[in-house]
Amino acid sequence: MRTLAVMNQKGGVGKTTTAVNLSAALAAAGARVCLLDVDPQAHATLHLGLTPAAGAVTMYDVLGGEVDLATARTQVSSNLWVVGSHIDLAAAEMELAGVVGRERILRDKLAAEPDAFDYAIIDCPPSLGVLTINALAAVDEVLLPLQPHFLALHGLSKLLSTIDLVARRLNERLRLSGVVLCMYESGTRLASEVSGDVEEFFTAGRGQQTPWSHARIFTTRIRRNIRLAEAPSFGQSIFDYAPDCHGAEDYRALAAEIAALAAVQEDARRIA
Repeated sequence: MRTLAVMNQKGGVGKTTTAVNLSAALAAAGARVCLLDVDPQAHATLHLGLTPAAGAVTMYDVLGGEVDLATARTQVSSNLWVVGSHIDLAAAEMELAGVVGRERILRDKLAAEPDAFDYAIIDCPPSLGVLTINALAAVDEVLLPLQPHFLALHGLSKLLSTIDLVARRLNERLRLSGVVLCMYESGTRLASEVSGDVEEFFTAGRGQQTPWSHARIFTTRIRRNIRLAEAPSFGQSIFDYAPDCHGAEDYRALAAEIAALAAVQEDARRIA
């Protein structure tokens, strides 16, 4: 099972949109996908039409109790399951503070069913607390959605420091697979400059002993598209809401890139 965390500590950069629509695109291509919503805002859960009622089993129960992922997940379409979130999850930060091994709870839950899915994709909260650390300890790869804007770029070093810390202390497998440029406007000078700066940064880091030494800027740019913004209010992925729009086209292309990357990584492991 391939495990990916979609994370950025800055909100509004396309994180949840990417987690949801990438999951839906991979599922539509025939892969079995489980999307885990670890954000107390529950935006990924709502995006796919789920509204956890009082007493419903959610990620809060998975992280705070004896509930397994199989009990908590719901199938929302062919090949796509969701482990939903709830605002109660916000309390988990404090409740887990005194729990031994709290950073590894989600990792252990995923390890209990290693072959259940082809992909497990985690939508992280826009913060670097216990919930995000749990996600990073549980996955092999990180996907970083980034808006080509100065303020979005500003926190990149802090985010990479967190990935490096988790890789050194909790999860030696952890790697940044790449950056997905979202809300991209190709006609603007700013988008071109920020894209170039990010590309230059990762190129300079090739060959170094860091979790991002092989990271890439994905060729696919997620163009700014009003349909992507509208889809969550209808509780649908972009493929159900507007399957022929630019947003759907871009996420299909991104899913194909990420699927192809798996083959490249497997070849590299064989050679090694």
